[in-house]
Amino acid sequence: MVTGHTVKAFDDELGQLRALVSEMGGLAEAAISEAIQSLVRRDLGGAARVVDQDRRIDEIEAQIEREVVRIIALRAPMADDLREILAAMKISSVIERMGDYAKNIAKRVPLLQDARGLEPLSILPSMARLVSEMVHNALDAFVARDPQAAVAVCESDRAVDDFYNSLFRTLLTYMLENPHTITSATHLLFIAKNLERIGDHATNVAEMVYFAATGRQMVERAKGDDTLIPVKE
Repeated sequence: MVTGHTVKAFDDELGQLRALVSEMGGLAEAAISEAIQSLVRRDLGGAARVVDQDRRIDEIEAQIEREVVRIIALRAPMADDLREILAAMKISSVIERMGDYAKNIAKRVPLLQDARGLEPLSILPSMARLVSEMVHNALDAFVARDPQAAVAVCESDRAVDDFYNSLFRTLLTYMLENPHTITSATHLLFIAKNLERIGDHATNVAEMVYFAATGRQMVERAKGDDTLIPVKE
């Protein structure tokens, strides 16, 4: 027979799991913001911190994986609890990828020390703020088990795609009109693509939250990205 103490202990374990996911997501949010601010301010030290702090995100992901295995082995969760626990593990993997994209952005900062003349550079912070907001809201939806909040995150992805498509066209024009900007513009294009991919990952998190909360798959969203550029996954 399940005792009250055992149930409370299980609740505490689920709360700790949510807290780890939230901490990991907060670090990813901060990494995105600091990477972009380092780019705008030409802050090599800030960019280096983003790269260095990425290992903490990796450590929390490993901790979440261990905790999930332990909870499943100890509690044999069913139905809603099992969906939430598995969602936490999957979400941690997605957040780890977000951290990698932020790290990739930071690594390009030293390569863009002479890119002040490129107007699209001023647009990237707005795109990054929107992406960070999506990440934040997706994680809030996970903690609150709120499927409607998850749907709202997915609906925001169109705006991120619009940002990327606009930047793609603008940077392509810069490269065609002034071949001397090709190197810098290409780096900015990859940065924009990294931000767009973080937005995609935020929608993936939201879809997992929706499934964990409802047991149903979210209706597939339409993508607004009509351009293609290779980027390391």
